[in-house]
Amino acid sequence: MVAKIITGKTIGGVIRYNEQKVKHGQAKLLQMGGFAVKNLTVNDKIQIFKQVQKLNKRTKTNTVHISLNFSPKDKVNEFTLQRIAEDYLKGIGFENQPYLLYQHFDAAHPHIHLVTTNITWEGKRIETHNLGKIKSEKTRREIEGRYQLVKAEEQRKQKVNLLQSLEKAAYGKRETKASISNIVQEVIRTYQFASLPELNAVLEQFNVCAYRGEKESDMFKKSGLVYSILDAAGNRVGVPVKASSIYSSPTLPRLEKMFFRNKEARKQHRETLRGQIQEVLKSCSSLDEFTSRLRPKGIKPVFRINEEGRLYGVTYIDNVNRCVFNGSALGKDLSANSLSARFSLNADLPYDLEREQEVKMGWHGNEPGKRTQLVESSPNSYQTEDPTPYELKQKKKKKRKKRIQ
Repeated sequence: MVAKIITGKTIGGVIRYNEQKVKHGQAKLLQMGGFAVKNLTVNDKIQIFKQVQKLNKRTKTNTVHISLNFSPKDKVNEFTLQRIAEDYLKGIGFENQPYLLYQHFDAAHPHIHLVTTNITWEGKRIETHNLGKIKSEKTRREIEGRYQLVKAEEQRKQKVNLLQSLEKAAYGKRETKASISNIVQEVIRTYQFASLPELNAVLEQFNVCAYRGEKESDMFKKSGLVYSILDAAGNRVGVPVKASSIYSSPTLPRLEKMFFRNKEARKQHRETLRGQIQEVLKSCSSLDEFTSRLRPKGIKPVFRINEEGRLYGVTYIDNVNRCVFNGSALGKDLSANSLSARFSLNADLPYDLEREQEVKMGWHGNEPGKRTQLVESSPNSYQTEDPTPYELKQKKKKKRKKRIQ
């Protein structure tokens, strides 16, 4: 069991986040601890917590949001989850605190969320500094033994192909924002990618994409980012969701910081992935065979082929170890140009252009704040919703102003 503790200042936001999950069928309220009345509205729940928090106005960080994550191998029913939650709260010193227990169904593994406060009914503050390292770790190990759960250390080592456990987005099937949020949060939480195109390579497997807008747009200039559902043809459909409106806030500035960290973190998987791909490549005679033989290993190559049939880019996604590499990052023999030559796919593209041309949908950067603009767009690059050129929009705005005057 993996326990994660987040402290904050807005109890309302945390409760609304969980209640939204309930509203869309992605979570269930299992238990309300410390509440005299059970049939409460969302606002009622928030107000009760706020009344407790007002007993100590000096403490600003007064909200505690805990998630307990279990292995897919753990067989935990609702009753067991309630008992585990009670034992955990007691172990960390929160047994007398009001709390809400939610079971979530939006990830590939069973998990619950606990919402509580570190302000007691007497107005005292429960110390949360090092709560995770000291009390939580001890309690977690005791619960693992008591309920015969997969240990956190083993759970982190388990390798599960996310493609087999995370539902793809389908426009009109579920509420757009909820569907996108589930996929985006799970991918960003578990995958190691070092650029926006690499992130999109993963997201597109689940019919979702991150979009910056056209280079001339205000959204692009202001480092904005939205997420959209893709149809079967790879076109964006429906109303896009702002990155800032998703609970984990996967905005461009936040992603930039992750790119740099992930570039180092994924190195541990490079040689293993490279070896697996090379072994398969030895006996393949076509791209189709190459793709199909990598599939059982949880590896998906994403090829970029232009209108002339020229292969100009390849990205490898390891859905088991949850990492992404451009072909050139794994080695010259696994690059687009090398594959083109091997399978006779118009192999006349210089090797040093692969990395440049694999960059699609805006920019590529391995360090925060450093961006390289796209030189040549992919034929599959997403178009803006409004085809009106930026220059014409500006002219229209000017004319309107003149008329008003």
